[in-house]
Amino acid sequence: MEKLNVCLINDSFPPAIDGVANAVVNYGKVICGGLGSATVVTPDYPGADDSVYSFPVIRYPSIDTTKAVGYRAGLPFSADVMRKVEKADLDIIHSHCPITSTLFARMLRERINVPLVMTYHTKFDIDIANAIKSKALQTEAARLLVENISACDEVWTVSRGAGDNLRKLGYEGEYTVVPNGVDFPKGRVPEEMIREVTSGYDLPSEVPVFLFVGRMMWYKGIRIILDALAGLSEEGQDFRMVFVGGGSDRDEIIRYTDDLKLKNRVFFVEPIRDRERIRAWYCRADLFLFPSTFDTNGLVVHEAAACSLASVLIRGSCAAEDVTGGKNGFLIDENAESMRIMLDSLCIDRNRMKAVGDRAEKELYISWEDAVKNAYSLYGTVIENYKSGRYPPHKTPGDEMFRWASETLESVSRRKEFLRYVQEGFRQEQEYFHAQSEADAERVRKTIEEKRTRLRSEIEENQNRMKAGLEETRTALKEKLEDITQFFDRYL
Repeated sequence: MEKLNVCLINDSFPPAIDGVANAVVNYGKVICGGLGSATVVTPDYPGADDSVYSFPVIRYPSIDTTKAVGYRAGLPFSADVMRKVEKADLDIIHSHCPITSTLFARMLRERINVPLVMTYHTKFDIDIANAIKSKALQTEAARLLVENISACDEVWTVSRGAGDNLRKLGYEGEYTVVPNGVDFPKGRVPEEMIREVTSGYDLPSEVPVFLFVGRMMWYKGIRIILDALAGLSEEGQDFRMVFVGGGSDRDEIIRYTDDLKLKNRVFFVEPIRDRERIRAWYCRADLFLFPSTFDTNGLVVHEAAACSLASVLIRGSCAAEDVTGGKNGFLIDENAESMRIMLDSLCIDRNRMKAVGDRAEKELYISWEDAVKNAYSLYGTVIENYKSGRYPPHKTPGDEMFRWASETLESVSRRKEFLRYVQEGFRQEQEYFHAQSEADAERVRKTIEEKRTRLRSEIEENQNRMKAGLEETRTALKEKLEDITQFFDRYL
């Protein structure tokens, strides 16, 4: 297989943690692990340490919008960043977010003339509804989103449900389902690690432990979980529940848990970046609760399956696409009572949870290595289609705007380069001139002091030498300015 240089672009990347950031990290790792090379482009983030990756990470400026939307908002219109990315000699661009990342990707495509693939990971109609209250503005935001997606050469989705969501937004083009993988190996972590990670929490071995891992947002179905647990508690059923993750709704969720008088049975763990420690929580739990209809793929469900942990999912949700109820997972209706009934039946039959978890490992698991290899094989087809002109031309008013933006960034970048060239040239000439004149002046002073009787002849000699040196400097500076003029004519 031909080795390709892939540009991976996403709005989130560590230290920000979510499923799509995890996907981009694993795309980069697997591609650089023997398939080809990769460059990640993402917004700047305080405290980011990109030295830990086997691939370069190029960051563009961002502003702090974490309180509003949970992420930093990128400002991708940077001429310097665009130049850095251009120099990577890319074969294909793969955007993993249809907003800022794809804006940058479209400008980059105009610069380097390679195909652009966009993977649709998340139900953005929900994100739009949460961020924008006005119905009219929601409609306009969805229209702009679809226009951005439609401008890509290829559109991939991580599940059939994600494709259905794209259609709901108004997307009319073609798409290909290219599922994500899991970076966990199959099997359990050592028991001593499980004990270490979970120590400090009241988790009796005889009591069932339920787990949720992900962003702490109400739209993940967390209210369904808490209301179902409140029902179990009222019945006298003992249990423990662990939430691992962070998010803008976390504090409110904790307050609601206290209101339900569940705080002695429900524990909240801060986001964990160490993947082995997250595995330890999956291995400690008896059942994974994920009643989300928001997620388009539900990577956490497959992470749980890697650890032989069965999941409780909403019937018909994207996360439940490959799940058969009672065989490799458990399916419920989208309400707390349905979950309460399911949990009530499973609490008295923990062996059933274990058996279904074992089948989930066999039937639901897909590694990131296999998932990325599948995507990488498709890159070749995309590049071939692009070169042969099989994709429609980009001639909408929006595309013209991006051509203009790309040309503007190029012009800004060249002017900056020109100014740096000029400044460096003058700095070097100034240093050279000053050093030469000071040296000559010092020689003159010494000559006057040491040889007063020969003052006139010595001064005349030194003046002649200074004149010669100054003329040389002027000639060199003139040549430099001619070079600069040629540079200006060539590039501007």
